[in-house]
Amino acid sequence: MESSISRTELNCISLADPDIQKSVALLKQACLDSGFFYVVDHGISQESMDEVFAQSKKFFDLPHSEKMKLLRDEKNRGYTPMLDEILDPENQVNGDYKEGYYIGVEVPEDNPEANKPFYGPNQWPTEEVLPKWRKVMEQYHREALRVAKSVARIIALALDLDVDFFDRPEMLAKPIAILRLLHYEGRVSNPAKGVYGAGAHSDYGLITLLATDDVVGLQICKDRNAQPQIWEYVAPLKGGFIVNLGDMLERWSNCIFRSTLHRVVLDGQERYSIAYFVEPSHDCVVECLPTCKSETNPPKFPPITCSAYLSQRYKDTHADLSSYSDGKA
Repeated sequence: MESSISRTELNCISLADPDIQKSVALLKQACLDSGFFYVVDHGISQESMDEVFAQSKKFFDLPHSEKMKLLRDEKNRGYTPMLDEILDPENQVNGDYKEGYYIGVEVPEDNPEANKPFYGPNQWPTEEVLPKWRKVMEQYHREALRVAKSVARIIALALDLDVDFFDRPEMLAKPIAILRLLHYEGRVSNPAKGVYGAGAHSDYGLITLLATDDVVGLQICKDRNAQPQIWEYVAPLKGGFIVNLGDMLERWSNCIFRSTLHRVVLDGQERYSIAYFVEPSHDCVVECLPTCKSETNPPKFPPITCSAYLSQRYKDTHADLSSYSDGKA
């Protein structure tokens, strides 16, 4: 049985604070404790955020047949239906009770870069169906990447690296950056019966920026090995981002910084959120950082390219596309 769920307190980092050492200290404490923190004063206006949520809702309100015309492709671009994803197969009876839409870095099909697993053209609803939709999403994609790079600079300082460590060409100069719109249907979650909005998981990459509506649902578990696991709610923060570290950064930091289990448990209200997943370039080799190893703390993981790591993680958690046997009809 799970104990009653309390609400966790997270550090809040302002990107407008001139005292960078204060931001570094707050972030470092958060990354050692839970890997979750809030980011505010990020420069994306409330009007812009509201417009992205409004356009997201317009897409998810479309008929199912219309959405299935944009079913995700081999590059994980486009629509993911309810139950498409199963993040915690040991404890979930079906899949996640959410639908989503993936938008990545736009690379034309005739560009050699489009041969890379996470680059290529996006799928877009037509202007007739959803005017302005593409423009709004592309602008948000650019803005969120700017915010992510600002956060990465503070992370670099917290790891005793040069401030521009993650700005290098093989890092975030050519990132794999994925925007994902999410809609959770109004179904009551029941962890005891394996029913979740999103099953327990940790994110794959470097960092995730999450914007949510005001419906509470996100829970984190700071110690995945505890028995029983203790879950805590994370309160939404209007206008701010909930930021968390991914497994790749935990691996990079030799487990000094935390990538924490989280899930979505809902009370029957619909919920909308917008996740922005940031990873380094395809060819970036993720290996133990020089500041995170010593004779007494040798590297825990072998080096791996970002592309190989992410490809396996996506394959492990998404339904095989052939299971949608009637295609996009």
